Amino acid sequence: MKQQTGKSERLGSLDALRGFDMLWITGGEGLIFSLAALTGWPFFEWAEKQMEHVSWEGFVFYDMIFPLFLFIAGVSMPFSFVNRKKRGDSLKSIYLHLFKRLFLLLLLGFIYNGLLHFDFENQRWASVLGRIGLAWFFAAIIVLNTSVRGQVIWFAGILLSYWAVMKLIPVPGFGAGILTPEGNLGAYIDQQLLPGTFCCYIYGDNEGILSTFPAISTALLGALTGHFLITENRRLNGLKKGIIMLSAGIVMLIAGKLWDLFFPIIKNLWTSSYVLFAGGWSLILLAVFYLVIDVWKIRKWSFPFVVIGLNSITIYMLTAGIINFQTMNEFFFPGVIKFFSETVQPMISSLCYILCVWVFLYILYRKKIFLKV
Repeated sequence: MKQQTGKSERLGSLDALRGFDMLWITGGEGLIFSLAALTGWPFFEWAEKQMEHVSWEGFVFYDMIFPLFLFIAGVSMPFSFVNRKKRGDSLKSIYLHLFKRLFLLLLLGFIYNGLLHFDFENQRWASVLGRIGLAWFFAAIIVLNTSVRGQVIWFAGILLSYWAVMKLIPVPGFGAGILTPEGNLGAYIDQQLLPGTFCCYIYGDNEGILSTFPAISTALLGALTGHFLITENRRLNGLKKGIIMLSAGIVMLIAGKLWDLFFPIIKNLWTSSYVLFAGGWSLILLAVFYLVIDVWKIRKWSFPFVVIGLNSITIYMLTAGIINFQTMNEFFFPGVIKFFSETVQPMISSLCYILCVWVFLYILYRKKIFLKV
């Protein structure tokens, strides 16, 4: 593989895949629920089950949304660094950007969880945006200071170290290697060090302290994929790159399921097997989007996803309550919804809700307003 050049082009597949990912937490799951209730078809009943996180062990589609977003952020990393160096940014300015981004994501995560209520006793300090910020930040530090080989070593080393820590360090009252909600080491550390409240199980936080470390590997996997995509090699055209990513994704799925036998796939703990399994699906999805959009140039269908993907942080924050899109839906579309029978109305309402979100984002897109951190 040849060294990376200064060439860096924005991949349409990344924005589209990011938008596809965000769709499911901005109304897409509601559409699936309504279709399952309306039709009773086995496919939609199966899809409905895929829209709710597993309680502990296991994996469904909804468990992939978070790691897929972090993976995509990692893929963008080499492209961003190449562009910054290309325009003459110093290493100091890049580091300042990293710290600024970390601070803003942590702050937005606190605000999302209710910081402005000033109820600090019940404030949840861990957050989705906080995990993205921390994992991306430390992955970026590794990428800036190591070779691709070094990044592979860090990726594997973090996962193996996390496995060893979770299996070998005893928890008071439970012992070592207990991976139940109440007995795992991550929960114990959260109980000792994290003030406030937890999500989404009572013994520890879904984005807790210890499980942030393997999330760095998720971002690193994305960065390694970005290195692969940005590297120029005469023997590797776009089609071959897509096929290699597909193959790598399948290998990671198998590796994740094998590791699951010894270290279960548990999203709440972000276990090493979860990193591999979710990473495998992330690679497969990116490969499909990359082949269709960037290699075969079939792009028009992806525009609705791109509009969402370019303002993903914006819509995540807005749907926390800054804008009530359900009220907007009820204001603009009550006549349209009532036009249909009562059995069909929930599905139409879900479609109208998604339309409200999308049109709002489309206006931002047309005005070139993007929240970037």
